[in-house]
Amino acid sequence: MSALKIAGIADIIIVDGGTTDGSLELQSLQEKGVLGLLLKTGPGKLSAQLRCAYAFALDQGYEGIVTIDGNDKDDPDAIPRFIDALKQGVDFVQASRFISGGLAENTPKSRDFAIRFIHAPMLSLFSGFGWTDTTQGFRAYSRKMLLDTKMAPFRDVFMTYELLAYLSYRAPKLGYRCLELPTVRRYPKGEVPTKITSFKGNLSVLQVLIRACFGTYDPKTNE
Repeated sequence: MSALKIAGIADIIIVDGGTTDGSLELQSLQEKGVLGLLLKTGPGKLSAQLRCAYAFALDQGYEGIVTIDGNDKDDPDAIPRFIDALKQGVDFVQASRFISGGLAENTPKSRDFAIRFIHAPMLSLFSGFGWTDTTQGFRAYSRKMLLDTKMAPFRDVFMTYELLAYLSYRAPKLGYRCLELPTVRRYPKGEVPTKITSFKGNLSVLQVLIRACFGTYDPKTNE
């Protein structure tokens, strides 16, 4: 992001969920154009961390939010196109390595299969939008969508990986304008940088997918 001068077109805010790799030294972040650092100290994993990010950005008055993982798999070169899509009225932008112009490099075969033939098809079927890449967090959202009480993303039911599947399911059903943009996603050779490991971890993601598709996370009318 520093090399691409992303800080010139968007405010860069890092949300830390407990990293211990020494990458958040404040002087280094400031030199690279990072505007803010949020520290999630409460319970929960990815979804709780995302809620922290969304809440802060909305509270600060931002009209749109672009999220990207911090494990160096996604190419931030696409960020300006995500911002342009938001400015043109798109409410939900999803990165896709599988559409024309995208690139999937060194994706583990089991994950490639699960995304192409299970995760994306199920969310496409139940949401009514033709998703191709639904597990990655390189996305953009409009302020209007995140504040919609029928969306209601700020609930404690979203603690692990629920929020990503839920938003992909719920946004098209509520009539929000959705779009996939081609991006590059590179896995390094050898060890895969992910927190979703083992049979138990993948089973948890599958359970979340099924619950999202069958409306388990939809807000109740009396909430």
